[in-house]
Amino acid sequence: MTAAATRTGYLGLGSNVADRRAMLEQAVAALPDHGVEVIASSSVYETQPVGLVLDQRDFYNACVRVRTAFEPEELLDACKDVERSLGRQAGGPRHGPRPIDVDVLLLGSLEYASERLTLPHPEVLSRRFVLVPLLELDPSLTLPDGRRAADGLAALGEGQDVRRVGEPLS
Repeated sequence: MTAAATRTGYLGLGSNVADRRAMLEQAVAALPDHGVEVIASSSVYETQPVGLVLDQRDFYNACVRVRTAFEPEELLDACKDVERSLGRQAGGPRHGPRPIDVDVLLLGSLEYASERLTLPHPEVLSRRFVLVPLLELDPSLTLPDGRRAADGLAALGEGQDVRRVGEPLS
C-alpha cells in the first residue's frame, strides 16, 4: 500500500451482546487482517439503543480512525467480514441486538452512494453515540460537504445519554 493510494476514514463500532468491550477490541484487532489499518481509537461509550428495537441491552460504542487503500465497497466488505468473523449473522431485526456492528462513517472526502452504502453515513450527524467519539478523535472534523461535526452535535441538544465507560481500544 503506498501513501498516495491510501485514504483516511472513520468507522463506528457497536456491541450489546456478550462481553461488549471485548467484542469492540476483537473488531479493532481483526481490521488489519482485512486490509484496514487502525491508527486511532476513541474511548468507549455506553448508550441506550436507538431505532426500531428499544427493549434490549445498552450498547458499547467507539469510533476508530483508519487508513486503507480500499474503495468504499471494498471497505464495506472488509467490515462485513469482520462482523461475520465475530459471530454476527445476516438477518435479524434492524437495530436489534448484535455482537458487533462495524459501520463505515466517512472515507476521506468521498461522497458516495450505492444500494449498499452511502458516504458519509446518512445518520452521522444525527446520532450522539457516533458524534461524541468521532469528535474525540478529531474535534474539528468536517464532512465532505463542509458541515462541521461539532455543529451537528450542538444541534442535537440534550438527547441521548452517552456515558464514557472506558479507555480507547487497543
